[in-house]
Amino acid sequence: MADTKNEDTKKINSEDFQKLVEEYSFRAPLTGETIRGKVISASKAEVKLDIHGILTGVVRGPELYEEDEEYSDLKPGDEVEATVIEEENENGELELSFKFAGQEKAWSGLRESLEKKSNIKIKIIDANKGGLLVKYRQIPGFLPVSQLAPENYPRVSGGDKGKILDKLRSFVGQEFTAKVVTIEEKEDKIIFSEKDAWNEKQKDVISKYKVGTVVEGTITAVTDFGVFISFGENLEGLVHISELAWQRIENPNNLFKVGDKIKAEVISLDNSKIFLSAKKLMEDPWENVGKKYKVSQIVKGKILKVNPFGLFVSLDNEIHGLAHISQLGLAPKQRVNEKFKAGEIQNFEIVSIEPKDHRLGLACSDKILKEKPDKDVKEKEGGEEPKSKKTKKPESKKTEKKENKKTRKQENNEEKEKKTSKKISGEKKEGKKPEKKKTEKDVK
Repeated sequence: MADTKNEDTKKINSEDFQKLVEEYSFRAPLTGETIRGKVISASKAEVKLDIHGILTGVVRGPELYEEDEEYSDLKPGDEVEATVIEEENENGELELSFKFAGQEKAWSGLRESLEKKSNIKIKIIDANKGGLLVKYRQIPGFLPVSQLAPENYPRVSGGDKGKILDKLRSFVGQEFTAKVVTIEEKEDKIIFSEKDAWNEKQKDVISKYKVGTVVEGTITAVTDFGVFISFGENLEGLVHISELAWQRIENPNNLFKVGDKIKAEVISLDNSKIFLSAKKLMEDPWENVGKKYKVSQIVKGKILKVNPFGLFVSLDNEIHGLAHISQLGLAPKQRVNEKFKAGEIQNFEIVSIEPKDHRLGLACSDKILKEKPDKDVKEKEGGEEPKSKKTKKPESKKTEKKENKKTRKQENNEEKEKKTSKKISGEKKEGKKPEKKKTEKDVK
């Protein structure tokens, strides 16, 4: 009976011992492995870790630098990860690195952001003409200008590259929220997008707006291609140069400036992109263009721009037309800019009017250039006779005047002849000889 109890006790002790061995079995970590340890001490020079109560590891020198934020303020008792770079140093300790451990953790975070399309924080460290040089933890990446959020996009009038670079450099030291769009680990190439993160954030706000909604905002930037307007809850929209006014605009800077208040109508929504129109809130001058201009009318116009295909011409502040190269009466091989210059005021003939398409075609030949422009459209419609044209006097009146003049001359001649005959007859009665007319010979 006693032997049976002893055998059972031995069996239990054997099992407990096996469990203890399994629980406390320890394998020394190998180079390249990432292990977890508890901070024993931490200073600017080194950090010592307790590894499972069996080994001591140390992080020192360059392996403390460029560490993840997780390692920036360690205290005794904190648990952290580190990578083994040497299995035993001169003091019999594990030589560890926060740098490698942090890098692996950072790559893991980047992969997760790309897969789940989640946002991460990146720090701006420098800038070039193409965008911003950034870091996610200690891994470098790039944020292109095209991927900046609208509020940070460098909209510089005239596209001055120097000013754009100055704007980009002003972000150095700041943190942006972004998404990962490209990862190429072999080449250490990571591309970030702040715009994608901004789009997601503004999605619910933008959904409140529909095409046709009228907004009022402040101009935040004036560019060669239009103006940007800030409105609503930190939203921004673009009024393209073609939507600023009904007439052709060469340079928006001539009409608008940053800070101006402006109303516009939403004409398109493309994800986070909002396109607006200011001219839709203005009266369309083309609706009544037929009251001002008629086909075949000769008008004066100012040449706004000379292009290889023709001329853009301003007839007034609202109506502009196009004189195609085929309607300019050019000589063979003659170029448009050889005959016409921007800023000149010339005569043009209206050859077509298309109000619905906001088009007005013009022609300008040498003959048209010499003609006088029509002051009143009615002159072309057969109303009043143009003042420039003189009315010819009826032919009958001229003939009558000539005949009257001839009759008076004949009467004068007959009167003279009567007086002469009376004088001669009187001289005969008195015995006097009639006086002869002196000839050229007598005078000599």
